[in-house]
Amino acid sequence: MTRRPRRKRAAPLLAVAIAACSPAGLLTGLDRLTPGGESSYRAATAVPFGPDPRLKLDVWSPERRPAKGARLPVVIFFYGGGWVAGSRGDYGFAGAAFASKGFVTILPDYRLVPGVRFPTFVEDGALAVKWARDHAADYGGDPRRITLAGHSAGAYNAAMLALDRHFLRDVGVDPTIIRAGALLAGPYDFYPFTEQRGRDALGAWPRPEETQPIHFARADAPPLLLAAGTADTIVQPRNSQALAARLRQLGATVELKLYPGKSHVDLAKSLSKPFRGTTPALADSVAFLSEHSR
Repeated sequence: MTRRPRRKRAAPLLAVAIAACSPAGLLTGLDRLTPGGESSYRAATAVPFGPDPRLKLDVWSPERRPAKGARLPVVIFFYGGGWVAGSRGDYGFAGAAFASKGFVTILPDYRLVPGVRFPTFVEDGALAVKWARDHAADYGGDPRRITLAGHSAGAYNAAMLALDRHFLRDVGVDPTIIRAGALLAGPYDFYPFTEQRGRDALGAWPRPEETQPIHFARADAPPLLLAAGTADTIVQPRNSQALAARLRQLGATVELKLYPGKSHVDLAKSLSKPFRGTTPALADSVAFLSEHSR
């Protein structure tokens, strides 16, 4: 009796799995099924880093280990989702991407709206940085070479941690611990709030200028790469342009990358193996973070 090919038997199950996934979760699933490229693995999962049950993180590491005694640079990646959605499990493709390029990669969850409002999700990010300082060495990372990365709302969180020093100071961390940041398609200069997500997440804060990363631009900011797609209609690229111009005016180290014809989603999607190279976001981020975390 001729057996039906395994691929056909699995097709209905695959369709169900795809239907149940978020778009980011689907990318993580496809990433695992795509061969080739450098290898990485999830070295730890659901590690608590704060008092709230939501505050857990995953650690991704390169398969190729460094020479004995050497430590790897560290990147903390904050995912997007408009401060209302997202989970570290769905963004495993981002953790795997940076780890495959030689970084110990920390992928934390943070609390979401409507359960919290600004500045709680940034404060959660500060706790993730503190955890990295205290524990990155356990996974082969160098706590003296901590960098930040993020997409969309996650890029906002990373920008606030890099620029507004009080968040790290409040948890007992020296703000100069952040060596650099690679921020993709983030909102940095968007007051007054013209859309509901911004109003819900940040609108209740009594001093709205304090919700804007551009307000905290300074000459001694850590080096920042600001990348955006010119076809981004969700977070206008003028956010990256405005922050880059302000930092440059102050004498800070900043690099602006505008990707012609690329959308908001394209930048995150291009971190995954199936779509890698559709934008240079990963290569540009890795090059910038490597240069500034030596």
